[in-house]
Amino acid sequence: MILRATGKPYHAQCFSCMTCQKSLDGVPFTVDATMQIHCIDCFHEKFAPRCYVCHRAILPIPGEEETIRIIAFDRSYHIDCYRCENCNIQFSTDEGCYPIDDHVLCLQCNRNYLQTMLGHS
Repeated sequence: MILRATGKPYHAQCFSCMTCQKSLDGVPFTVDATMQIHCIDCFHEKFAPRCYVCHRAILPIPGEEETIRIIAFDRSYHIDCYRCENCNIQFSTDEGCYPIDDHVLCLQCNRNYLQTMLGHS
């Protein structure tokens, strides 16, 4: 049997993911910018943005098509990983983030950092 995908013919056994070699016959797939074929999981693992904190791909939860990614200082974060670098408190929309010197801090840690930098107790 011959399959057609991306405008090209493939033997069914040859139509596979470039990364994991899983057969893509009858399976959802996508292509990258160079037209290489990938299963959805490998494509996400290879091309999805990575979290600055945990370094894992930022992906939708199974069964969902979208996810929320937080971007600060051109860095991507999972919602759960977006925390004060000093005290580890999770940021909320009420409290916000108070960045300083390329660090992502909560208000209290920002104040403490400034006091230390200015030489005050």
